[in-house]
Amino acid sequence: MDIVQSSIGTLNHFYEISGVEVGQHLYWQIGGFQVHAQVLITSWVVIAVLLGSSTIAVRDPQAIPTGGQNFVEYVLGFVRDLARTQIGEEEYGPWVPFIGTMFLFILVSNWLGALLPWKIIQLPHGELAAPTNDINTTVALALLTSVAYFYAGLAKKGLGYFSKYIQPTPVLLPINILEDFTKPLSLSFRLFGNILADELVVAVLVSLVPLVVPIPVMLLGLFTSAIQALIFATLTAAYIGESMEGHH
Repeated sequence: MDIVQSSIGTLNHFYEISGVEVGQHLYWQIGGFQVHAQVLITSWVVIAVLLGSSTIAVRDPQAIPTGGQNFVEYVLGFVRDLARTQIGEEEYGPWVPFIGTMFLFILVSNWLGALLPWKIIQLPHGELAAPTNDINTTVALALLTSVAYFYAGLAKKGLGYFSKYIQPTPVLLPINILEDFTKPLSLSFRLFGNILADELVVAVLVSLVPLVVPIPVMLLGLFTSAIQALIFATLTAAYIGESMEGHH
């Protein structure tokens, strides 16, 4: 009898886990507009974490950095080196803020998704998740990257930038145009897929064994999340550098 009750309890537990849905979101209806509240709320959390931590770290800057200031300067140096490597010594400077913003926003978003089981937070409608768990966010970030490398190429070469589409031969024109569509697609779906999978695994494990087992998965999620942020920032810088150099 105890075995039967235990089996029923286990099945009920798995049934509850199956209620973790993919793609269910929280919306606000403001006038005639439907606002994607899930992304806005978690994005505000990410922005607050970034602004708060950076403000605290540099509120009293020292000539010899220590603690939080030292960490902020290390991150800045890391982003600067990444931009210099991908874009070039002479032209990387103006792009450091953009690449750094992309890297830090994605990194903090991913880490909050890995550390916080957003999906088990009960809401009247919809569910919370990291901003990068939503395809709309990752597509928007990828499109920003596309705008950035188009702007970089046009600013450097003017209308001559478009000559790249017929190099090394005009026969490659359709393929070169298609490449500009595949870049944002690959950036957005790679980031979205990895973060979605990580959050689902954490949510399921927290529902099964809330105390011990999820910890190694969360630690692994922190590592893979950082790698995804690095890949996105590196490809962003590489595309910008490529557009200004004019070669593939």
